[in-house]
Amino acid sequence: MAKTAVPVLEGWFALVDGQAHLTGSKCQNCGTYYFPKQSLYCRNPDCCSDSFEEVPLSRTGTVWSYTNAMYQPPEPFVAADPYLPHTIIAVQLEREQMIVLGQGATGVECSDLEVGMGVELVLETLFENDEQEVITWKWSPIAR
Repeated sequence: MAKTAVPVLEGWFALVDGQAHLTGSKCQNCGTYYFPKQSLYCRNPDCCSDSFEEVPLSRTGTVWSYTNAMYQPPEPFVAADPYLPHTIIAVQLEREQMIVLGQGATGVECSDLEVGMGVELVLETLFENDEQEVITWKWSPIAR
C-alpha cells in the first residue's frame, strides 16, 4: 500500500504551478512580509494594520549564514531515527528580503556553501512511518 505524503507543518508550504513555495502573509497596509503567516497584527512599528493576504514567498534567495546540526534537538522536533547530522541554512529571500531558516537538501554540507550564493526551495522527505511520508522544505544550491 502506498504511503500518504503529508506536510510536516500544515499550511507552511505548498506547490504553486508545480513548484515548491513557502506560504507567508503580507500586510495589506504596509507590505511587510511574514513567515510563518501572520494574522493578528502587523509587527511593523510604523503600521497598525490587522489585514493580511496569504502569499507564496520567493522560492529562491541567497545564503545569509549556515551551520551544521551535529546533535539531535529535543522534542517537539521530530528527527529521523537514527538521527543524521545536517546543514541548516539561513536564506535571505529574493523579493521579500527576509531571512528564513531551513535544512540543507540531502547531501548539502557546510563545505558546499558560501555566504551570498544562490539557493532554491525544494521539498524532501523528513521521515517516514508505516502509513505516511512526512515532507518538509529544504534549501538546495542553484547550479552555477
